[in-house]
Amino acid sequence: MAGLAGGVNPTLYDLNKRLAPDGKIDQIIEVLNDTNEILMDMSFQEGNLPTGNKTTIRTGLPTPTWRALYQGVQPTSSQTAQVTDTCGMLEANSEVDKKLAELANNKQEFLYSELLGQMEGFNQEVASTLFYGDVLTNPEKFHGLAPRYPYDDAPMVIDAGGTGGGSIYTSVWLVVWGPQTCFGIFPKGSKAGLQIMTNDTPQRVTDASGYPYYAYTTNLNWDVGLVVRDWRAIVRICNLATTGTSNVISNDLLIQAFHKIPPEVMRMGRPAVYMNRGQMESLDRAANTASAGKAITLTETVEGGKPVTRWRGIPLRRCDAILETEAELTATP
Repeated sequence: MAGLAGGVNPTLYDLNKRLAPDGKIDQIIEVLNDTNEILMDMSFQEGNLPTGNKTTIRTGLPTPTWRALYQGVQPTSSQTAQVTDTCGMLEANSEVDKKLAELANNKQEFLYSELLGQMEGFNQEVASTLFYGDVLTNPEKFHGLAPRYPYDDAPMVIDAGGTGGGSIYTSVWLVVWGPQTCFGIFPKGSKAGLQIMTNDTPQRVTDASGYPYYAYTTNLNWDVGLVVRDWRAIVRICNLATTGTSNVISNDLLIQAFHKIPPEVMRMGRPAVYMNRGQMESLDRAANTASAGKAITLTETVEGGKPVTRWRGIPLRRCDAILETEAELTATP
Protein backbone atom coordinates (compact mmCIF):
# COMPACT_ATOMS: atom_id res chain seq x y z
CA MET A 1 0.00 0.00 0.00
CA ALA A 2 2.02 2.91 -1.30
CA GLY A 3 -0.20 5.54 0.28
CA LEU A 4 0.56 4.23 3.78
CA ALA A 5 4.06 5.66 3.62
CA GLY A 6 3.36 8.68 1.44
CA GLY A 7 3.76 6.83 -1.83
CA VAL A 8 3.21 7.86 -5.43
CA ASN A 9 -0.59 7.60 -5.58
CA PRO A 10 -3.37 7.42 -2.94
CA THR A 11 -4.79 3.94 -2.26
CA LEU A 12 -7.89 2.31 -0.75
CA TYR A 13 -6.06 2.49 2.57
CA ASP A 14 -5.82 6.30 2.18
CA LEU A 15 -9.52 6.54 1.31
CA ASN A 16 -10.55 4.50 4.35
CA LYS A 17 -8.39 6.67 6.59
CA ARG A 18 -10.23 9.78 5.37
CA LEU A 19 -13.79 8.53 5.91
CA ALA A 20 -15.87 9.78 8.83
CA PRO A 21 -18.30 7.39 10.59
CA ASP A 22 -21.12 8.64 8.33
CA GLY A 23 -19.14 7.61 5.24
CA LYS A 24 -18.27 11.16 4.18
CA ILE A 25 -14.76 12.56 3.78
CA ASP A 26 -13.70 13.65 7.25
CA GLN A 27 -12.00 16.97 7.96
CA ILE A 28 -8.29 16.17 8.05
CA ILE A 29 -6.29 17.48 10.98
CA GLU A 30 -3.13 18.71 9.25
CA VAL A 31 -0.58 17.81 11.93
CA LEU A 32 2.17 17.77 9.29
CA ASN A 33 1.58 21.40 8.32
CA ASP A 34 4.33 23.86 9.19
CA THR A 35 4.06 27.52 10.05
CA ASN A 36 6.09 29.53 7.53
CA GLU A 37 4.86 33.09 7.76
CA ILE A 38 7.65 34.32 5.49
CA LEU A 39 5.45 33.25 2.56
CA MET A 40 2.84 35.82 3.65
CA ASP A 41 5.37 38.68 3.71
CA MET A 42 7.38 37.93 0.60
CA SER A 43 6.53 40.38 -2.19
CA PHE A 44 6.81 39.29 -5.82
CA GLN A 45 7.81 40.96 -9.07
CA GLU A 46 8.00 39.71 -12.63
CA GLY A 47 11.60 39.02 -13.54
CA ASN A 48 13.20 40.85 -16.44
CA LEU A 49 14.54 37.60 -17.91
CA PRO A 50 12.71 34.47 -19.12
CA THR A 51 14.69 32.52 -16.51
CA GLY A 52 14.92 35.04 -13.67
CA ASN A 53 16.12 38.57 -13.07
CA LYS A 54 19.23 40.68 -13.71
CA THR A 55 20.06 43.43 -11.20
CA THR A 56 22.54 46.25 -11.72
CA ILE A 57 24.35 47.27 -8.53
CA ARG A 58 26.60 50.28 -8.04
CA THR A 59 29.94 49.05 -6.74
CA GLY A 60 32.04 52.23 -6.76
CA LEU A 61 31.58 56.00 -6.54
CA PRO A 62 33.58 58.64 -8.42
CA THR A 63 35.82 60.91 -6.38
CA PRO A 64 35.30 64.63 -7.03
CA THR A 65 38.26 66.99 -7.36
CA TRP A 66 39.02 70.09 -5.29
CA ARG A 67 39.56 72.49 -8.15
CA ALA A 68 41.93 75.48 -8.26
CA LEU A 69 41.69 78.44 -10.62
CA TYR A 70 43.03 77.73 -14.10
CA GLN A 71 43.27 74.02 -13.27
CA GLY A 72 41.39 71.28 -15.09
CA VAL A 73 39.41 68.46 -13.54
CA GLN A 74 39.99 64.81 -14.37
CA PRO A 75 36.78 63.10 -15.66
CA THR A 76 35.49 60.36 -13.34
CA SER A 77 32.73 57.76 -13.41
CA SER A 78 31.10 55.28 -11.08
CA GLN A 79 31.39 51.49 -11.34
CA THR A 80 28.56 48.98 -11.55
CA ALA A 81 28.16 45.22 -11.61
CA GLN A 82 25.30 42.97 -12.69
CA VAL A 83 23.93 40.02 -10.71
CA THR A 84 21.63 37.41 -12.21
CA ASP A 85 19.19 35.46 -10.02
CA THR A 86 17.52 32.43 -11.58
CA CYS A 87 14.17 30.84 -10.84
CA GLY A 88 13.64 27.23 -9.89
CA MET A 89 10.83 25.17 -11.38
CA LEU A 90 8.95 23.24 -8.69
CA GLU A 91 6.39 20.78 -10.05
CA ALA A 92 4.25 17.83 -8.96
CA ASN A 93 1.63 15.58 -10.55
CA SER A 94 -1.25 13.93 -8.72
CA GLU A 95 -3.09 10.93 -10.13
CA VAL A 96 -6.11 9.44 -8.36
CA ASP A 97 -7.55 6.30 -9.89
CA LYS A 98 -11.05 6.94 -11.28
CA LYS A 99 -12.43 3.88 -9.46
CA LEU A 100 -10.96 5.00 -6.14
CA ALA A 101 -12.36 8.54 -6.43
CA GLU A 102 -15.81 7.20 -7.27
CA LEU A 103 -15.80 4.93 -4.21
CA ALA A 104 -15.89 8.05 -2.04
CA ASN A 105 -19.34 9.40 -1.22
CA ASN A 106 -18.12 12.85 -2.26
CA LYS A 107 -15.61 12.59 -5.06
CA GLN A 108 -14.75 16.29 -5.05
CA GLU A 109 -14.10 16.38 -1.31
CA PHE A 110 -11.75 13.41 -1.59
CA LEU A 111 -9.84 14.96 -4.49
CA TYR A 112 -9.65 18.28 -2.66
CA SER A 113 -8.30 16.61 0.49
CA GLU A 114 -5.45 15.24 -1.59
CA LEU A 115 -4.85 18.64 -3.21
CA LEU A 116 -4.48 20.32 0.19
CA GLY A 117 -1.62 17.99 1.06
CA GLN A 118 0.09 18.72 -2.25
CA MET A 119 -0.19 22.47 -1.67
CA GLU A 120 1.32 22.23 1.82
CA GLY A 121 4.22 20.24 0.37
CA PHE A 122 4.91 23.11 -2.05
CA ASN A 123 4.74 25.70 0.74
CA GLN A 124 7.23 23.82 2.89
CA GLU A 125 9.65 23.23 0.02
CA VAL A 126 9.63 26.89 -1.10
CA ALA A 127 10.04 28.13 2.49
CA SER A 128 12.98 25.79 3.07
CA THR A 129 14.61 26.87 -0.20
CA LEU A 130 14.14 30.54 0.72
CA PHE A 131 16.54 29.98 3.58
CA TYR A 132 18.83 27.17 2.43
CA GLY A 133 18.63 26.79 -1.34
CA ASP A 134 22.12 26.77 -2.88
CA VAL A 135 22.50 26.77 -6.66
CA LEU A 136 26.12 25.69 -6.33
CA THR A 137 25.05 22.32 -4.91
CA ASN A 138 21.49 22.14 -6.29
CA PRO A 139 21.43 24.16 -9.53
CA GLU A 140 17.79 23.23 -10.20
CA LYS A 141 16.68 25.27 -7.15
CA PHE A 142 16.97 29.01 -6.52
CA HIS A 143 19.54 30.72 -4.33
CA GLY A 144 18.32 31.26 -0.77
CA LEU A 145 19.40 33.52 2.08
CA ALA A 146 21.85 31.35 4.00
CA PRO A 147 24.40 30.86 1.17
CA ARG A 148 24.35 34.63 0.55
CA TYR A 149 25.33 35.32 4.18
CA PRO A 150 27.64 32.36 4.94
CA TYR A 151 30.29 33.79 7.29
CA ASP A 152 30.06 35.12 10.83
CA ASP A 153 32.37 38.07 10.10
CA ALA A 154 30.38 39.35 7.10
CA PRO A 155 29.10 42.95 7.40
CA MET A 156 25.43 41.97 7.79
CA VAL A 157 25.97 38.90 9.98
CA ILE A 158 25.97 38.88 13.79
CA ASP A 159 27.62 36.02 15.68
CA ALA A 160 25.44 35.14 18.69
CA GLY A 161 28.39 33.37 20.30
CA GLY A 162 26.95 29.90 20.78
CA THR A 163 29.57 27.23 21.35
CA GLY A 164 29.73 23.50 20.98
CA GLY A 165 30.65 22.95 17.34
CA GLY A 166 28.93 20.63 14.90
CA SER A 167 25.43 21.15 13.50
CA ILE A 168 23.54 22.37 16.57
CA TYR A 169 22.78 25.96 15.62
CA THR A 170 19.98 28.10 14.28
CA SER A 171 19.64 31.62 12.88
CA VAL A 172 17.29 34.56 13.21
CA TRP A 173 16.75 36.84 10.21
CA LEU A 174 15.75 40.48 9.82
CA VAL A 175 14.54 41.10 6.26
CA VAL A 176 13.25 44.29 4.63
CA TRP A 177 10.93 43.34 1.76
CA GLY A 178 10.55 45.84 -1.07
CA PRO A 179 11.13 46.41 -4.80
CA GLN A 180 14.55 47.99 -4.12
CA THR A 181 15.65 45.65 -1.33
CA CYS A 182 14.56 42.00 -1.41
CA PHE A 183 11.69 40.28 -3.24
CA GLY A 184 10.54 37.09 -4.88
CA ILE A 185 10.46 36.73 -8.65
CA PHE A 186 8.72 34.70 -11.32
CA PRO A 187 10.01 34.37 -14.89
CA LYS A 188 9.23 37.08 -17.42
CA GLY A 189 5.94 36.42 -19.16
CA SER A 190 4.73 33.85 -16.61
CA LYS A 191 2.43 33.98 -13.59
CA ALA A 192 3.23 34.42 -9.91
CA GLY A 193 2.48 31.83 -7.26
CA LEU A 194 1.39 28.21 -7.25
CA GLN A 195 -0.37 27.24 -10.49
CA ILE A 196 -2.87 24.38 -10.31
CA MET A 197 -4.29 22.65 -13.39
CA THR A 198 -6.95 20.02 -12.72
CA ASN A 199 -8.87 17.80 -15.11
CA ASP A 200 -12.53 17.40 -14.22
CA THR A 201 -12.80 14.35 -16.45
CA PRO A 202 -10.67 11.21 -16.04
CA GLN A 203 -7.53 11.08 -18.15
CA ARG A 204 -5.89 8.03 -19.70
CA VAL A 205 -2.59 7.37 -17.90
CA THR A 206 -0.26 4.41 -17.60
CA ASP A 207 1.16 2.48 -14.68
CA ALA A 208 4.82 1.62 -14.10
CA SER A 209 4.56 -1.24 -16.60
CA GLY A 210 3.01 0.94 -19.30
CA TYR A 211 -0.52 -0.43 -18.99
CA PRO A 212 -3.31 2.15 -19.24
CA TYR A 213 -5.98 3.12 -16.73
CA TYR A 214 -8.08 6.23 -16.08
CA ALA A 215 -7.38 8.74 -13.32
CA TYR A 216 -8.25 12.23 -12.18
CA THR A 217 -5.05 14.19 -12.71
CA THR A 218 -3.73 17.44 -11.28
CA ASN A 219 -0.57 19.28 -12.21
CA LEU A 220 0.92 21.77 -9.77
CA ASN A 221 3.86 24.03 -10.59
CA TRP A 222 5.55 27.04 -9.05
CA ASP A 223 8.34 28.90 -10.83
CA VAL A 224 9.98 31.01 -8.15
CA GLY A 225 13.22 32.77 -7.32
CA LEU A 226 14.67 35.28 -4.87
CA VAL A 227 16.37 38.61 -5.56
CA VAL A 228 18.47 40.39 -2.95
CA ARG A 229 18.77 43.74 -4.68
CA ASP A 230 20.37 45.51 -1.71
CA TRP A 231 22.49 43.27 0.54
CA ARG A 232 22.16 45.82 3.35
CA ALA A 233 18.44 44.97 3.69
CA ILE A 234 19.06 41.63 5.40
CA VAL A 235 20.73 40.72 8.70
CA ARG A 236 21.49 37.20 9.85
CA ILE A 237 21.96 36.47 13.56
CA CYS A 238 23.82 33.17 13.47
CA ASN A 239 25.39 30.63 15.83
CA LEU A 240 22.46 30.45 18.24
CA ALA A 241 23.24 27.09 19.84
CA THR A 242 20.22 24.81 20.24
CA THR A 243 21.71 22.05 22.41
CA GLY A 244 24.35 21.75 25.08
CA THR A 245 25.57 25.26 25.92
CA SER A 246 22.50 26.73 24.24
CA ASN A 247 21.81 30.43 23.89
CA VAL A 248 18.74 32.23 22.59
CA ILE A 249 17.78 35.36 20.75
CA SER A 250 17.89 38.45 22.96
CA ASN A 251 16.93 42.09 22.93
CA ASP A 252 20.58 43.04 22.56
CA LEU A 253 21.00 40.88 19.43
CA LEU A 254 17.85 42.33 17.88
CA ILE A 255 19.09 45.86 18.59
CA GLN A 256 22.38 45.06 16.88
CA ALA A 257 20.52 43.72 13.86
CA PHE A 258 18.21 46.73 13.75
CA HIS A 259 21.10 49.20 13.66
CA LYS A 260 23.01 47.30 10.98
CA ILE A 261 20.39 48.23 8.41
CA PRO A 262 20.72 51.90 7.33
CA PRO A 263 17.59 53.95 8.12
CA GLU A 264 17.08 54.82 4.45
CA VAL A 265 17.08 51.11 3.58
CA MET A 266 14.65 50.32 6.40
CA ARG A 267 12.27 52.90 4.96
CA MET A 268 12.39 51.30 1.50
CA GLY A 269 10.19 48.37 2.45
CA ARG A 270 8.48 46.25 5.10
CA PRO A 271 10.78 44.78 7.75
CA ALA A 272 10.05 41.50 9.53
CA VAL A 273 12.00 39.18 11.86
CA TYR A 274 11.98 35.43 11.20
CA MET A 275 12.79 32.70 13.72
CA ASN A 276 11.74 29.13 14.47
CA ARG A 277 9.40 28.03 17.24
CA GLY A 278 12.16 27.53 19.81
CA GLN A 279 13.54 31.03 19.45
CA MET A 280 10.06 32.58 19.31
CA GLU A 281 9.13 30.86 22.57
CA SER A 282 12.38 31.92 24.27
CA LEU A 283 11.86 35.55 23.27
CA ASP A 284 8.27 35.48 24.49
CA ARG A 285 9.30 33.96 27.83
CA ALA A 286 12.03 36.57 28.27
CA ALA A 287 9.56 39.38 27.69
CA ASN A 288 7.31 37.95 30.40
CA THR A 289 10.04 37.34 32.98
CA ALA A 290 10.33 39.98 35.71
CA SER A 291 14.12 40.18 35.53
CA ALA A 292 14.21 40.31 31.73
CA GLY A 293 11.01 42.25 31.14
CA LYS A 294 12.76 45.57 31.52
CA ALA A 295 15.15 44.68 28.74
CA ILE A 296 12.66 43.68 26.05
CA THR A 297 9.13 44.79 25.27
CA LEU A 298 6.87 42.97 22.85
CA THR A 299 3.52 44.33 21.71
CA GLU A 300 0.48 42.50 20.38
CA THR A 301 -1.66 43.77 17.51
CA VAL A 302 -4.41 42.20 15.42
CA GLU A 303 -4.18 42.15 11.65
CA GLY A 304 -6.80 40.46 9.52
CA GLY A 305 -8.26 38.85 12.61
CA LYS A 306 -4.95 37.26 13.59
CA PRO A 307 -2.66 38.27 16.49
CA VAL A 308 0.75 39.64 15.52
CA THR A 309 3.66 39.99 17.96
CA ARG A 310 5.91 42.99 17.33
CA TRP A 311 9.28 44.22 18.53
CA ARG A 312 9.78 47.98 18.02
CA GLY A 313 6.84 47.82 15.63
CA ILE A 314 8.49 45.09 13.51
CA PRO A 315 6.45 41.88 13.23
CA LEU A 316 8.01 38.69 14.58
CA ARG A 317 7.24 35.75 12.32
CA ARG A 318 7.52 32.04 13.03
CA CYS A 319 9.19 29.93 10.36
CA ASP A 320 9.43 26.20 10.96
CA ALA A 321 11.66 25.96 7.88
CA ILE A 322 14.53 27.52 9.88
CA LEU A 323 16.53 24.57 11.12
CA GLU A 324 17.93 23.89 14.56
CA THR A 325 20.70 21.85 12.94
CA GLU A 326 22.66 24.50 11.08
CA ALA A 327 26.42 24.16 10.95
CA GLU A 328 28.42 26.68 12.94
CA LEU A 329 29.32 29.75 10.90
CA THR A 330 32.97 30.73 10.96
CA ALA A 331 35.11 33.54 9.58
CA THR A 332 35.61 34.16 5.88
CA PRO A 333 38.37 31.81 4.70
